[in-house]
Parts: sequence; C-alpha cells; structure tokens
Amino acid sequence: MSGTSDKSRGVAFVLAALLGWAGAHRFYVGKVGTGLLMLFTLGGLGVWYLYDVIVIASGGFRDADHRRLIHWDPDAGGQSAEITHEVLDELDALRREVGELAERVDFTERLLLQSNPVEQRDR
Repeated sequence: MSGTSDKSRGVAFVLAALLGWAGAHRFYVGKVGTGLLMLFTLGGLGVWYLYDVIVIASGGFRDADHRRLIHWDPDAGGQSAEITHEVLDELDALRREVGELAERVDFTERLLLQSNPVEQRDR
C-alpha cells in the first residue's frame, strides 16, 4: 500500500521526542514489533531514537502500512490546505508594509549620513 497515512505526523513527533526511547511513536503508527524492540533496547541506546525523531521531522516516517505521515495536524484528515483570499490579501498588505519600512530605513540612513559630514571628515 502507498499514499498518505491517517496518523498525525505532529502526534508521532511529540511521542518520539518525549517517549521515543520507549518506542511510543512506533506503537502509535502500528509498528508494534519495532516498538517493543525500541522499548527493550531503550531506543537503540539513543541512536535509533534520535534517527526516528529526525526522520519524522523531515517527513520520511511511514506507518505499519508503509504510508508516509504527512499531516502535522491530527484533524487534517487528508484535507489539503487551501490559501484563501483573506490570506492572500493579508500577505499583500504585509509586503506593502515591509516595502514602506525598507524605504523609511533607507531614508533614515541617508539623513544620518548627511547630518554628520563634519564627524566623517575628522576621521
């Protein structure tokens, strides 16, 4: 089987970060055998535990049915996130404000350089 898992990547990450040495994240995704192995080896003496945390964070971790854990939000349920017009309008407004701020900083820098010509000559 392939595709996207219905399990949450966020939940798996938190379980791995807090209880990864016990294999809690592997129990969560249905990998009971390797979960028990992690429990008895204390997360592969920390190496396997660290590896799993990195793999989950990077999006490469798979559940027992070999489906990748993609969604961070447990309520996402396979829904794709759409960018609404409100978000695009806010992003456009933010771009304008950053542009104006950059112009003000540039203007202020030019004023400061012009107001101190005597100090610059003395150096």
